[in-house]
Amino acid sequence: MHLDISCIIWLDANVNTNETRNAEQKLTSIINHFEKFQDKGQCQKYIEKRSEKDRLVIIVSGQLGKEIVPSIHNLQQVISIYVYCMNKEINEQWACRFVKVKGVVVQLDELISRITTDHNIQKTMKGPLPTTTVTAHADT
Repeated sequence: MHLDISCIIWLDANVNTNETRNAEQKLTSIINHFEKFQDKGQCQKYIEKRSEKDRLVIIVSGQLGKEIVPSIHNLQQVISIYVYCMNKEINEQWACRFVKVKGVVVQLDELISRITTDHNIQKTMKGPLPTTTVTAHADT
């Protein structure tokens, strides 16, 4: 039995840029359910309402990630979290405390590559993904 990702959720105040739309197109090649949020509260409610059988991958900006990750990290439906930010070093300081944070990434291509690779690994195993480091885009 393998666990497929049921939804990618992207929380970022700047989630509707051309850059993120391009990333969304690439990521929908591995999973077609993609949700974008600019508001932390709405995003958290959406995640909490999802079934524990769902498998959610969360992409967050550094600042919003620092605020929401402690609240959603222990939810069974959250299998992995990626922090996409401009300052990898600062965000790794808080992110390293959460095992479901699979990476703090700065480059969009690296984010897409990491999620795709982890998805392929995860399809063949049960449970959460292995932990690795990734880098993200700048917070505004």
